[in-house]
Amino acid sequence: MEILKEMCSFGHEQVAMYCDQESGLRAIIAIHDTTLGPSCGGTRIWPYGTEEEALTDALRLSRAMTYKSAVAGLPLGGGKGVIIADPRTEKTEAMLRAYGRFVDTLGGRYLTTTDVGSTSADLESIRQETKHVVGLPISSGGSGDTSIMTGLGVYMGMKACAKAAWGSDSLSGRKVAMQGFGKVAYNTAKHLLKENAKVVACDVSPAAVEKATGMGIRVIPIDDIYDAECDIFSPNALGGVLNGDNIPRLRCQVVAGGANNQLLTDADGHELRRRGILYAPDYVINAGGIINVEAELGMEYNPTRAREKTERIYEIMTEVIGVSNKEEITTDEAAGRIAEDRIASVRKVRGIYRGG
Repeated sequence: MEILKEMCSFGHEQVAMYCDQESGLRAIIAIHDTTLGPSCGGTRIWPYGTEEEALTDALRLSRAMTYKSAVAGLPLGGGKGVIIADPRTEKTEAMLRAYGRFVDTLGGRYLTTTDVGSTSADLESIRQETKHVVGLPISSGGSGDTSIMTGLGVYMGMKACAKAAWGSDSLSGRKVAMQGFGKVAYNTAKHLLKENAKVVACDVSPAAVEKATGMGIRVIPIDDIYDAECDIFSPNALGGVLNGDNIPRLRCQVVAGGANNQLLTDADGHELRRRGILYAPDYVINAGGIINVEAELGMEYNPTRAREKTERIYEIMTEVIGVSNKEEITTDEAAGRIAEDRIASVRKVRGIYRGG
């Protein structure tokens, strides 16, 4: 891979790599754009097959974080950290603290929080070496579990899509098929069940399946989820799950979920639109987590403020749908246009964030 060429194609400012032989740490931090403020994004710990896969993930995810914060109106840019390791067997305190020292070398240009494979307890280890951490447990002065607000945001995005698709934002009686039942899906499902929606789910984790069945949710085989007859298909696992192979199988009118980078290619967004399926761009409706941690910055964390800002995702998603319909473009393109317009307007009066 030609790294600089890839960085330029994604529009990145900086990519940093770090190796610590004592702890076994191999990590990459990608900073996409800091026009609006310091880059912020979670640290993903995953046993990538190759370094190229890890770098591609960091580039894609950090760019999505830029758009997520921009559309949500936050004073943050986009960044992402990835650690090449199996979080179940290779993650250690020494590795996390080495990673914290890596984060600290960037001088505040990157703020880290949790992602796939990392936990709030991991953040406490990282915090031993750097102050540039958000999303710490409430007991440590942070905002706590980001999946709570992320689930609320996904739910609000679903309601906005329901209003556009069916003329009412009520989800009572609507059937939602959830691909993946991790923490975000769990918190989304709590809102759906409270509104009497009908939920089916699948997951590779026995613990997640047990949690779903414990809530009264019917669990179906993983291979059957794309064929499930439903009103809303909700991707909540890893990225790239919507592509040319499975989009023709969808039997829904709305796609709305918490997973990042759900579309494998831009063409997949066009195919959803061609089929009359309303797509909620992931970085629009799963912004509750970044909204929650942003509420820590510069002031004491206020959960009421975080919740109110997360609930605005309903209005933001409605605006995205309006731009999509008016311009006859995909919702993904519409959300991107809103984000890019905001960044361009601010770039006229300030440059990159230099840390502090």
